[in-house]
Amino acid sequence: MTQMPRPRPLDGIRIVDFSRVLAGPLSTALLVDLGAEVIKVEPPQGDDYRGIGPFRNGESALFTIVNRGKQGVVLDLKQPAAQALARALILASDVVVENFRPGVAERLGIGAASLLQAKPRLVYVSVSGYGQSGPLADRPAYDILMQASTGLMEVTGDPAGEATLVGEVVADVVTGLYASWAILAALLQVQRSGVGQHVDVAMYDATISFLVTSLARYLFTDVVPTRVGNRHPLSAPFGVFQAQDGPFVLAVLTHRFFTQLAAVVGQPDWPADPRFQTDAGRLEHEGHLRAGIEAWSRRYTVADVCAALDAAGVPAASVATLADALAAPQAAARGVLTAVPDARLPGLRLPLQPVKFTGSADNVIGRAPGLGEHGAAIWSRVLGLGVERIAELAAAGLFGARGSTT
Repeated sequence: MTQMPRPRPLDGIRIVDFSRVLAGPLSTALLVDLGAEVIKVEPPQGDDYRGIGPFRNGESALFTIVNRGKQGVVLDLKQPAAQALARALILASDVVVENFRPGVAERLGIGAASLLQAKPRLVYVSVSGYGQSGPLADRPAYDILMQASTGLMEVTGDPAGEATLVGEVVADVVTGLYASWAILAALLQVQRSGVGQHVDVAMYDATISFLVTSLARYLFTDVVPTRVGNRHPLSAPFGVFQAQDGPFVLAVLTHRFFTQLAAVVGQPDWPADPRFQTDAGRLEHEGHLRAGIEAWSRRYTVADVCAALDAAGVPAASVATLADALAAPQAAARGVLTAVPDARLPGLRLPLQPVKFTGSADNVIGRAPGLGEHGAAIWSRVLGLGVERIAELAAAGLFGARGSTT
């Protein structure tokens, strides 16, 4: 008997993506991996990320990663006829994602209120810096501004140094994750109730929500969190330590782990010491514990230290580079990177959706679209436009000044 092919979680879901740069495009990239059809609508000059390096063969690495698997069309939304086409495309879809400044979508004729009135089942997602309301709603937003204004930079770095930028665009990334999660929740409500909604996702809100341990400390103690460097703000010994040839990390959260650590580092009396009976006590005396641990660890290489700790069941790891991490056997076993056919970028590998579903077909990943690459096919398949009508619209400049049918 022939086995029916397994579906993917989002097969049959169509998303129109007007968003640019990182947070919005990442949210839809995660969904296209799971089977959603994502139509990326760009202005004639293209997404800003197409012009941001690093580049290979003229293709942007950042654009390629966060727009993988999407279909691309171009619309000059300054023209009323293009706005009408965009509106028709949205009404033929399940979800629309935009990251215009508040009020811009309405001026372009694709605002949430009118579209939800025309299609009550629509999920309309606005991704912005400060949200659709509040005194800062109209301000531009970048990751560094979010890290600075939410307190993230102030809790990052050495206690004796200055506030430090996290080494990744974490505000953009976490906002994209929240937006992706929100889309799925709203689609589930549509399935259950038949009612869509306008979803408001702000980088500012998302970044503050991301500060879980800092929020916990402040909300329960009224003490403003400060920088603690390469150690945990609430637990000890938990952080970066030195071996003979470099750093390693320890993550000792429980008394059981602490007892196992004490045996390895030659401090069998530690577990019975009243100072170290609780996590709070160990944190208070972190300096004493660090001195004892490093008196042992500095006699050995990182590899030997980690091997000894691992054998004793103590959570520890060397401090790897990204190249080290991607070359590790675990990364290969998990399929962290996937080969993606792309004639423009031979040998292309991209990060695949990190969530695996045992009851679905494997996640999919495809190349990023060229500017307007799928226009003619989308206008024909989704909106039913004929070749002559598409040519007329192209001649009218709806798809950019070049008169392309895309």
